[in-house]
Amino acid sequence: MPLGPVRNFALGIAFCSIAYAQSPLPPAPGAWVVRVSPEGGHYSEPGIAFNPNNSNQIVTVMQGGVKVEGTATAAYSTDAGRTFTRASGSGPADWKVAGDVSVAFDNKGHAYLCYLAFDKLGTAAYWAHDSGRNGIYVRRSLDGGKTWDRKAVEVKAFSAPGARDVPFEDEPRIFADTQPDSPYAGALYVGWVEWQIAQSIVLFSRSTDQGQTWSEPVRISAHAGLPRDDNGSVGGFVQAIAPDGSIYAAWDDGNSIVLTESHNGGKTFSPSRPVIEVGPPYIGETTGVSRVEGFPQIAIDPHTGKLYLCWSDYTNGDIDVFLASSGDHGRTWSHPVRVNNDPVHDGKDQFYEWLAVDTKTGAVYVEFYDRRDDPQNRKAQITLARSLDGGKTFSNYAWTKTAFDPQGAFLGDYTWTTAYNNRVYAAWTEAVAPKEPKETGQVGRSQDAKTVVLVGGADFSGVH
Repeated sequence: MPLGPVRNFALGIAFCSIAYAQSPLPPAPGAWVVRVSPEGGHYSEPGIAFNPNNSNQIVTVMQGGVKVEGTATAAYSTDAGRTFTRASGSGPADWKVAGDVSVAFDNKGHAYLCYLAFDKLGTAAYWAHDSGRNGIYVRRSLDGGKTWDRKAVEVKAFSAPGARDVPFEDEPRIFADTQPDSPYAGALYVGWVEWQIAQSIVLFSRSTDQGQTWSEPVRISAHAGLPRDDNGSVGGFVQAIAPDGSIYAAWDDGNSIVLTESHNGGKTFSPSRPVIEVGPPYIGETTGVSRVEGFPQIAIDPHTGKLYLCWSDYTNGDIDVFLASSGDHGRTWSHPVRVNNDPVHDGKDQFYEWLAVDTKTGAVYVEFYDRRDDPQNRKAQITLARSLDGGKTFSNYAWTKTAFDPQGAFLGDYTWTTAYNNRVYAAWTEAVAPKEPKETGQVGRSQDAKTVVLVGGADFSGVH
């Protein structure tokens, strides 16, 4: 539901005075962390993007509010992520919940916020059963995220009051073609999962008029997944755009990451095909976290055309982060490389990774939650991994200074990372320790744990 009156406030850099925990990892160079959500609420699933025409302009978005049911919220920075101010008017007032947010800047420097809106969920994990009105919407900002268009534009929705047993649209992600030489520069793309009574499929829509209208959605998943939000479904749509405007889209389908491509601005796609066998994307029981998924990300080096896929799974017993690369436009892929460099089979989890390639330098970055320093495999810090050899090897850096206890909280289904010209930015969720412990000494259920969204920055200028 809406957060109520929204006030703008600047959030300064949250440098922590506590020393780094005893960790083998060096600190990320030039690192800082800033809180971008209010305390005392439930915030998660952030996205982050920078303006390609002005890299000092950064927008981060998140879902959440004071109650578990929240709205789409945005915050903007004009000083390269050192401080953020919360924007007004980013979430809808006519829906109970707005979430699954993502953000992108187009080649004109306009920002776009994409979100899922609904009033209620269907049957648990079987969202199309007993569902209600729901839909995917996009809202535009012409001033770097400070203000947002009053009217959101529908991508696909079942918005009639009283709508029941309709397909449930889920996990939308928005991307923009900012490639200078692309014939489709300025185009916007949204991909998502549609839950139907008998199956799950991936849909795709495009806009060529700055998000004011969207094409009729087309199905791009050749194989349909199962209808339940669990292993066997399709999920986790992502895409990368090559310098010539080619689209490479990927998602999880069962125990495989599948890939499809478009060479005509998203009008048509090749049949999606499995390219990498992975562990189950829905990982299930993970100490202290309400749920964890290992959905993939895809990125491209615009200088070499090399593609990268990154994901996490428990093929080694504990959860690790993996990366594979392709030098032939996705036809063949390298053997997966383990991104986190703690000992194999040490019983420590690394999860909710996000991949980014620096479009200026070609460096590969992966950010993730990391439990290597906790003997109980519960408390997590944020680690940033960097590769300068095309994803063959990675150096790991400690991005945050202190570990947090997830407390059973819902951390969301993803984090987000972006990079440009040796500067790296990421947004993630952390649980906040209660000010007064419960009498039992135990942290309450997941809905009791409060969370905040943080943005971290690092600067690798001069680091080789």
